[in-house]
Amino acid sequence: MPKIACSYSIENPILQGKRMNLPFLISKRISKEAAGSFSNIINRIAVISIALGLAVLMLAFMVLYGFKKEIKGKIFSFSGHLIVSKYTLSTSFEESSITITDSLIHKLKSYPLTERVQPYAMKAALLKTEEEVQGVIVKGVDESFDSVGFSKHMVEGRLPDLSKKDYSTEVALSKRVSNYLELSVNDEVLIYFVQNPPRFRRLQITGIYETGLEEFDEKIILGDLDLVRRINNWSDSTAGGIEVFISDIDKLEQAETDLHNAVDIDLYVDKVTDKYRENFQWLSMLDRNVVILLTIILFVSGTSIISILLILIMERTQMIGALKSIGATNRLIRRVFVLNGLRLIVQGLIWGNLIGLSLGLMQYYLKIIPLDQANYYMSHVPIVIDPWTIIGLNLLVLSLIGVTLLIPVAIISRISPVKAIRFD
Repeated sequence: MPKIACSYSIENPILQGKRMNLPFLISKRISKEAAGSFSNIINRIAVISIALGLAVLMLAFMVLYGFKKEIKGKIFSFSGHLIVSKYTLSTSFEESSITITDSLIHKLKSYPLTERVQPYAMKAALLKTEEEVQGVIVKGVDESFDSVGFSKHMVEGRLPDLSKKDYSTEVALSKRVSNYLELSVNDEVLIYFVQNPPRFRRLQITGIYETGLEEFDEKIILGDLDLVRRINNWSDSTAGGIEVFISDIDKLEQAETDLHNAVDIDLYVDKVTDKYRENFQWLSMLDRNVVILLTIILFVSGTSIISILLILIMERTQMIGALKSIGATNRLIRRVFVLNGLRLIVQGLIWGNLIGLSLGLMQYYLKIIPLDQANYYMSHVPIVIDPWTIIGLNLLVLSLIGVTLLIPVAIISRISPVKAIRFD
């Protein structure tokens, strides 16, 4: 009787058509565990850990970008990215005057990064009511001031009308100053300018603003540049300085160098990041904290998936031995568990995105979590949802945790088929 050759090896040519899908089919089969089984519980733990890790990372970046946008927006509403002023050794709030020539304005406006320029002047003064006196700094601006951008900080009234031919006596106070002096919109207040001889004016309050930043709310009032010129006996072509707004804040260092080389030698170009150094250092500290959080979460998630995959491999030791006994290669079996791990990662990413985006959108629209404005410069946790950051986080988590899958599956090659089948 003739012998019939028969082989049940997984490498048998009869199975070549399906061999490429075999790891996927086995992975899919072992993933369908009964609810409540040990493997099912382990899988759920893996998905939950990845989902929570991604959601926390997404929320951390949303809040970080929100804080940076809010703080920078408030600073830039009061100050240009670059400030051109007279070079002086004085540390006073009041600047020495500079002459605004057509040549200087042309140099500043023709710079490729320049969006707009605006002249300004600062003047120390005292606001006096019948019961209180408050020291303030008058910041004089003209019609080039970005009133639209600043309007979001107005809590009552309007900004001063700067279109009058003669100087305007209208001013906008901070909420903190107005509360201290018990002033409100449409009230009049006496202001004394500190100089020799002292001068005073009666001002009308047209609006009240609030930024949450002490540097501004404690002392700055907005008024007409021509008022400061009149008090200082300056001509119409004179100002305390010129603020320059650029289109790309990331190129601030380069812009400072270029404009410093372009203007006259007696003029100084200062960066807003130097003028308000403490605020920007605080933002840099937030950047470092988020990087630390990112590292910790990736480490915890990676360790979690390694541990879980090791447990699943140990639980499936007999299956590994059986597959090896019928000819399965170590590579094929590794692919089974890598695919199973990737499935858990993808499920975790899906749930993580749903949780992170849902919580972020709830805070963005409903402002559920409040903040103490005195400590955090704003009344609620700010949120900025950046799609590219979310995509980047997903790819980062998928790639780094995916690479960690190679660590536990390396032990598969050390499993002996005979010992594995007997393993209990």
